[in-house]
Amino acid sequence: MSMSDNRKVAFEIVYSLESQNTNYEDYKEIVNMFFEERDIHGKATTKYIKDVVYGTKRHGKQIKKQIEDCLSEKWSYERLSKVNIAILEVAIFEMLFLKTPYKVVINEAVELAKAFGDSKSPAFINGVLASIVKKNKIDEVETND
Repeated sequence: MSMSDNRKVAFEIVYSLESQNTNYEDYKEIVNMFFEERDIHGKATTKYIKDVVYGTKRHGKQIKKQIEDCLSEKWSYERLSKVNIAILEVAIFEMLFLKTPYKVVINEAVELAKAFGDSKSPAFINGVLASIVKKNKIDEVETND
């Protein structure tokens, strides 16, 4: 699978777990079932997806704070769609904790927003992630992605 495919799967799992309000203790079983249903194999693929899924939960409070700090006064975190939240969680985790180049992350997140969000999602996702890059002074790094 390509990295784009891996990100899409990670997003789908994060979205599914968030939508179902799943307890962290049940993540492993659900992630493994997802892999079986989708016939996902490969050590690098499963490691990346698990790192993202578990990492978004483990660093959830920090990630939520990053999102909240970028919202205008008219918006609250609770008003955001679960799709947008899941896209942002995956993207922010990748930028801050996996140190994936922000240009790659933002581009991929916007593509997920086009595919799964509403008509305003791509611009919203792009704006929030651009704010996070500036706020955290994230530099671009080279990658093979």
